[in-house]
Amino acid sequence: IWQFEEIVEKAKNFSKTVTKEDFLEFYGYYKQATVGDCNIDEPEEEDKKARYLAWKSKAGLTAEDAKNHYIEVYKKYAEKYQ
Repeated sequence: IWQFEEIVEKAKNFSKTVTKEDFLEFYGYYKQATVGDCNIDEPEEEDKKARYLAWKSKAGLTAEDAKNHYIEVYKKYAEKYQ
């Protein structure tokens, strides 16, 4: 079984650039898995706000569930970005 940390490293090392939408899917689950529910105020700046909303949308997931979702997202996109 794949470990979350191993998958994070694999995702960081994609050879192709991940689209903003796909990145946000990874980001939301990553933050939920590693920090928990969103604990910051909504930023003004557009890119930061998009990351904030991606994270906030995962509120309530346990770290374990968020890690499993992250791995599923990786499996969905691995072929596209390797």
